[in-house]
This record gives sequence, C-alpha cells and structure tokens, in this order.
Amino acid sequence: MTPQEIRDLHSKYLFPAVVNYYQESLPLVRGKGTSLWDADGREYLDFFGGILTVSLGHCDEEVNGKIKAQVDTLQHTSTLYPTPPIVLLAKRLAEIAPQGSGISQSFFTSSGTEADETAIMLAKIATGQQEVIVQRHSYSGRSHLNTTLTAHANYRPLPSQIAGVKHIHAPYCYRCPFNASPTTCDLECARDMKELIETTTNGRPAAFMAEPIMGVGGFITPHRDYFKVAVEIVRAHGGLFIADEVQTFARTGDTWWGIEQYGVQPDIITTAKGIANGAPMGVTMTRPELAKKWTASTISTFGGNPVSCTAATATLDAIDTRGLLANAAAMGQRLRARLEELQARYPLIGEVRGMGLMQALELVEDRKTKVPAKRAIAALFEEARRRGLLIGKGGLYGNVVRITPPLNVTADEVDRAMTLLDESFAEVTAKVPA
Repeated sequence: MTPQEIRDLHSKYLFPAVVNYYQESLPLVRGKGTSLWDADGREYLDFFGGILTVSLGHCDEEVNGKIKAQVDTLQHTSTLYPTPPIVLLAKRLAEIAPQGSGISQSFFTSSGTEADETAIMLAKIATGQQEVIVQRHSYSGRSHLNTTLTAHANYRPLPSQIAGVKHIHAPYCYRCPFNASPTTCDLECARDMKELIETTTNGRPAAFMAEPIMGVGGFITPHRDYFKVAVEIVRAHGGLFIADEVQTFARTGDTWWGIEQYGVQPDIITTAKGIANGAPMGVTMTRPELAKKWTASTISTFGGNPVSCTAATATLDAIDTRGLLANAAAMGQRLRARLEELQARYPLIGEVRGMGLMQALELVEDRKTKVPAKRAIAALFEEARRRGLLIGKGGLYGNVVRITPPLNVTADEVDRAMTLLDESFAEVTAKVPA
C-alpha cells in the first residue's frame, strides 16, 4: 500500500478522534530494534518507543520467538483456566515487587486503563470507602471512570459523571501552583493533601493514585520527598496508595518500579505498556490481605492470555539477563547530559526533567514568562521527522517533548538522536519567531 492509500483508508474507516502525529500523518509498516520504516521505505530512529511500550525495541527476536512458540501451543483460554504462562508470570512479578511491600498477587487485564480501573475498585472494596484522590495533569486511560480520573480537558469527552473523584495539585515544580521556588519549597503540593481530604471528602478516602512520573502530563517529576509526605497523610486518614506504573515500569534507572526511587511502599501497583514489549497486557498487583477482600466473582476474557503472558515473562527475563535496568540508568545519564547541553544553547528549552530513559523538554517562548511554545514544538516535530527522528509530545499545553528510547538503547544511538535533535532545534530557532 502507498502512504496515501493508508491515509485515505484511515480517514474513511477510523474515528476522526484518533490522534495522529505530524501535519501529514506517518504510515509505518515495519520495525526492528530502535528503527521504524514508513511505507516509502524510509528509516526512522524511534525515541518514543510506541509510547513507552517497546521496552526491548521493535520485534525483539528472543521475545518474538517465544510468542510464536506459544501461539502454536495454546493461544487463548480466558481466566477461567489456570495455565503455565499465567502462573509463571504472576510468580515472576511477585519476585520483582518492591522489596518489603508484601505485594505478591496479580490480576491480569489487557491495558493500563483496565489495570487502573481494577485498582480503584479494589481500593474501594478493601477500605469500604468510595472517594479517591488523583493529581491534576494526570492521565489514567479512556474508560468512563478513567476519563474522570484524568485531569486533561482535552482527553475528557464528557463532563465528570462519576462521583467521589478529587484532584489534588500536581507536584509540577516548573509551574508550581503555590509559587514556590527550590529555595522556598516546603512541599506545599503534598501537604495540601490534608486540607483536601478534610474539606472535599468525608475524611476517609479509599485511595490516592499517582504516577511516579506523570506520563501524558509531560513527565512531571515530583520532588524526591513528595510521596513520603503525601502518602503518609493519606494513610493517616485510612486510605491506600496506588502507584500507577503504566509508563514508569523499568524506565527510571536501576529499579523495576518508579516508586522505588522515592522510598515509599505502595499498597497496589498497576502497570501495562512496556511490560510485554507491545503485546496487550495490563496488571494490577497487591498484597494477599487486600486481594482476598474482593469476594465477588470476576473474570477477564483476554486477561492473562497465554500469548501476552509469555511475552511479558520473556520481556522481564530479557530486561534482567541483559542488565537493562542498569543500562536505563547509564544511558539515561548520557541522554540527560546531552539534553542539558541543548538547554544551555537554546532558550526555547525551559526545563529538562525526568529520570532514566524517561526524559522531557518543556518548550517555552520566554523563560521568564514560561508561555508554552506551541508553534515551536510543532515545527520541531516536523524538523525531527524530516531528519529521521521520532519523538513524543505531552503536557497539558502540548509543549513538552517526551523522549523514551527502548531500554537497550546504545550510546551511539543516544548520540545520533541528540545530534538530529540539535539540528532540529537549530532550524526551528532560525525560522520560528518567538
């Protein structure tokens, strides 16, 4: 198929709400490692990784080999039957759960949306309470509940229709809602949890759910002590803490879970995306004493699918045996250093933030006013694409560049991507007026 044939069929048969990047959408037909090819045969360096999903790069031979063998052995059963793939994955996840958390039991679904929804329902069942707290700028998925949890107007097709969802200020240091600076910050964004609970809830929340780094929100990265303060307040009022690791899983450097970077133990963990290198997989994990409180029958037709479970276990094994947690830390440091060099040269870059291989650039028209540079980021995307580099976008204002290469990215690939990004910034700076 030609690129235009693909675009025409997409326009005719898919919902118009389906978002595509670029002024002229980019039809992709093949992938291998950190490379993607379009329908014209042109190669691109993928530094967005399918929205943080291809942890090992595209079409990893080891993972795909195990997937192919599983397809020929047992393709589908549903959760009505125990299978070797589902129990082996559950065991493997228990082994890598945050040490000391007591988390050892899992429920499998097909997406992060389902994983988060399962976690919220479990928290309400376990505590007997109904109100949940999430952060502004957060993104939780596209179900009816999760679009209410999501704090981005652009992703909410309907007004809030599910009761009991409360939004606390985000730990957005670059745009601090309390106008604090690094020298005056007293973690007001976390301490505000107490007043939020006391004034907008019945005083007994079921849970606080938060991403260790806010994905769609533009990789907002909290202060190292943020979760210690916020979670302590929630637990003092009887609530549970849900760590939404759909995007942070294995990405933040040296640890499996992003929340481990903050020294806080979650009660429930959700994850999806990169855990199965692109196969549909969502997971909700918790301690046995919480899991057993869900006494109603439950089932997931595609949750725990043998093929997806095999892909997930193979992905976990590959991350472990190839030393990719350490690589995420090392390459993350290299990537961060190069991004900070760009920041020093280009006033468009207001802030560099993130951890490991989850880095972001917030683009602004002026560093003093911090007006989002929407024209500049649109131009940057076109220039990067023209040079063969694919990057991601996020943030409430759509002005944040998200950079998330596969966990096995090499130093040469990081350097090549940064050279292309440097060239793109130079072109944008020369052409786009402030």
